[in-house]
Amino acid sequence: MVKNVPKKLTYAKTGVDRELRAKAKTALEMLQQTYKFSAYGGVLQLPYGNIIPIGDKYLDLVIEGIGTKVLLAQLADKYDTIGVDGAAVAVNDVIRSGARPLALADNIHAQISDPLLVKDWIEGISKGAAESRCVVTGGEIGDVPEIIKGLKESKGFDIIVACIGDVNEDRIIYGNDIKPTDVVIGIRSSGIHSNGITLARKVLFKEWGGMFDPYDIPEGLDRELVYEALEPTRIYVKPIIAVAKHHRIKGAVHITGDAYLKFNRLMDFSKGTGYEFDNFNPHPVFEIIQKAAGRLGGISDEEMFSTFNMGWGFAIVVNRNVQDEVLDILEKDKNEAEVIGKVMSTKRITVVHNGKKLILG
Repeated sequence: MVKNVPKKLTYAKTGVDRELRAKAKTALEMLQQTYKFSAYGGVLQLPYGNIIPIGDKYLDLVIEGIGTKVLLAQLADKYDTIGVDGAAVAVNDVIRSGARPLALADNIHAQISDPLLVKDWIEGISKGAAESRCVVTGGEIGDVPEIIKGLKESKGFDIIVACIGDVNEDRIIYGNDIKPTDVVIGIRSSGIHSNGITLARKVLFKEWGGMFDPYDIPEGLDRELVYEALEPTRIYVKPIIAVAKHHRIKGAVHITGDAYLKFNRLMDFSKGTGYEFDNFNPHPVFEIIQKAAGRLGGISDEEMFSTFNMGWGFAIVVNRNVQDEVLDILEKDKNEAEVIGKVMSTKRITVVHNGKKLILG
């Protein structure tokens, strides 16, 4: 008799369905009707968003949230770093177009505006803004207890951060001239960042059916698991601006939700291309996630690389001829950066890891 074997875990099974989200996003096409209102010229569509002209520059405006990482802050009862994530997810998205972040604004929905909590939230946002060299021009905190709930009484919240940046036309990262033999350079992440948290939580923490108590220290870590998961998202503004001053960046990818599947958007703009990644040294927490998932059916290697950054938080595509100079610029500022892959003519995304060849998507 064959025993029932749990099916492997996916992001969709834990609550984030990529296919459903893709279908839902088709509704965004209606927003193109608003492009005619661009006051100073046509909207420029780029791989990961649109920018608008104003004077002799273009403006890039993004708005981002932290997602369920706020639940980890509540689990640890630690709130002074989560604002860094809010700033990071916004500014890291702005620099994908080649823009320099200029200003941030935040919107926080809370169960209650507890002064100590507000101080911690703002402390994190301020730290992220300073790292990004941005001003914070304003924000709002709304008390909406009937909407927001928390793991800990009166400590439920959600943080949304918007960022605006500007870019000269000659510095725009179009993503439309990427060719086979170009290389991909990755910059090290600080850990999980703010993506794949729904899957990670449900595998790792007993609070959501996982394996560990928050303050357990699994083998491979040197601190409590909840603090490892809370490590703020790294901010990549300085290294990307430093590279852009000297070399043309052909494509820029913030490796967040969908992880290495995000390179599909570059493939849409540079037809006939594909990517092969073969250089990974994942943080120990990623191995812990995959091992802990074994009792729940496991997570495939393909799903890991389609959900988590696996050690590289931001990537740029550059001409092979300048790769050494780009790496020198990044390493002078103490960034851990390496060539992690190359552009191919395969029209697919391939990951080579631990002797296995994985096809994503």
